[in-house]
Amino acid sequence: MTLTPSPSGPRAVLLPGSGSDDEFVRAVFEGPLAALGVTLIAPGPGLPEQHASALAEAAEAGPVLAGGISLGAHLAANWALRNPDRCTGLLLAMPAWNGRPGEAVAAVAARLSAAAVDELGLEEALDRACQGVEPWLAAELRRSWHRHGDNLPEVLRATASSTAPTLEDLAAVTVPTGLVGCVDDPLHPMSVAAQWHAAMPRSALGVSTLSALGADRESLGRAAVLAFLRAGGRP
Repeated sequence: MTLTPSPSGPRAVLLPGSGSDDEFVRAVFEGPLAALGVTLIAPGPGLPEQHASALAEAAEAGPVLAGGISLGAHLAANWALRNPDRCTGLLLAMPAWNGRPGEAVAAVAARLSAAAVDELGLEEALDRACQGVEPWLAAELRRSWHRHGDNLPEVLRATASSTAPTLEDLAAVTVPTGLVGCVDDPLHPMSVAAQWHAAMPRSALGVSTLSALGADRESLGRAAVLAFLRAGGRP
C-alpha cells in the first residue's frame, strides 16, 4: 500500500476498522488533529498487514502519532510496542478485544459477515447487515463495503483472526495514549477500553456514544485527542 509523500510537521497515521475505510477515519479525526496542527495520513481499504506496513512506511520520514479505530487501534498499539522510538503517541478508539479474539462479539460479527458475503453476494449481505441499524451506520457500511469490493470477505476473516495486544503487552507502552470508548456500542465494549486504560501507564480515557458519533463524526476524534492531551501528549 503506497502513501502520498509525507508532509512536513507533526503527522498522525490512523488506521480504519474492519470493513471500514479512510473516509470514515478522516471524518472522525481530520478536524480535531488539524486544530493541533497535525496532518492526518489515512491508508485506504486493505488487509491488516497492509495497514501495519503503512504505519512503517510513514515512520520512515520520522516518528509519527499512531492510532486507529477498532482493528486499527489494535494494529497501531501492536506497532507501537515493536517501534517505541518511531511512535510519539497513540490515539486509540473503540478497541474490541484483548489478545486472541476468541468469541469477542466484533470478531464473531466479522466472521459472520464474511460468510454472508460469500453465500449471498455483497448486495444482499449488505441489505441484511443494514437491517435495524441507524441510517448513518447503514450509509457508512454501504460505502466502505463497496470500496473493499471482492476483497471484503478476506479482509473480514483476517480481522476476525487477528491478535490484539494483551493487557500485559499494553503495560509496556510508554508513549502518551488517548483512549476512547462508546458506552452504547455492543461490538466494542466500553469495558475493553477501560481495561486498556488501566493497563497503559501513560493513558487517559475518554467516553462517548454511538449516538453522538452518528450526529457528529468528529465527536469521537475530539474525545480521543482530548484524552491524548490529558495523558501528557503533545503534537
